[in-house]
Amino acid sequence: MKRLYAIALSALLALATLPAHAALKVFATVPEWGALAQEIGGDQVKVYNATHGLQDPHRIDAKPSLIAQARSAQLLLATGAELEVGWLPMVVRESGNARIQPGQPGYFEAARYVNMLDIPAVLDRAHGDVHAAGNPHIQTDPRNLLKVGEALSARMAEIDPANAVAYQTGYKAFADKLRSAIARWEKEGAPLRGVPILVQHKAFPYLQNWLGLKEVGRLEPKAGVEPSSAYLAEIVARQATQPAKMVILPAYQYDAPSRWIAERAKIPAVTLPFTVGGTPEAKDLFSLYDDTLRRLLKGLQG
Repeated sequence: MKRLYAIALSALLALATLPAHAALKVFATVPEWGALAQEIGGDQVKVYNATHGLQDPHRIDAKPSLIAQARSAQLLLATGAELEVGWLPMVVRESGNARIQPGQPGYFEAARYVNMLDIPAVLDRAHGDVHAAGNPHIQTDPRNLLKVGEALSARMAEIDPANAVAYQTGYKAFADKLRSAIARWEKEGAPLRGVPILVQHKAFPYLQNWLGLKEVGRLEPKAGVEPSSAYLAEIVARQATQPAKMVILPAYQYDAPSRWIAERAKIPAVTLPFTVGGTPEAKDLFSLYDDTLRRLLKGLQG
């Protein structure tokens, strides 16, 4: 009898120590939005990232493991602008989760809240992997996180009203810290303004717009199309009249084209983290931009 009483008492004590409110389950398609949700939600959220920093977010397999995670999610965070068009629709559809279907409060696209760059004048797949809504790599400008974060905190509060104040407070603390960091980054990055660069992939228009970098050439002849050696040789030849100081590429890309150019043009090939986890140093949103600036400035020094 005493043993049964002890077991019952232990069970009651265990229940008493459980959180009064379960964490909001968040399914993030890419690491930057998972990190943003964590900054805003803290202990109130449980985040699952569908990809990591060394994966090409355009080309992901809709694996059963992703579908299983999406099935229990209360909030799906995507970039949108067709970044995940090759895999996310299948994951959402096969999950059978009514809460995260497009048009529902549990479906959130970050690109809807920023001013999009590189919106094509003509939609033609002959031009490569074009995105009708504009370039989706909005996270490379930290100022966009303020706009996305404000909208995201409101959406989290809508889905989980019991913790609305916590999300509002979390966003304010994050935004204050980010604004201070942006001012520091812009001061540190001042030497980069006007610097001519080559890019391997059209991955950085928002970064270029923020820091004032000047793109003078792209290693991909068309978006998402691998360059030939003849095409790369033309880029090297243009160095005589339109010299670039460095070639930059996202960490998830195969770097052979950039290394080929760097060796022949005698300029640095600079791999940037692109997202959280893209490099060992980019552990969160703040160290992501710290490392990006550090690598660009080191590249400028040659």
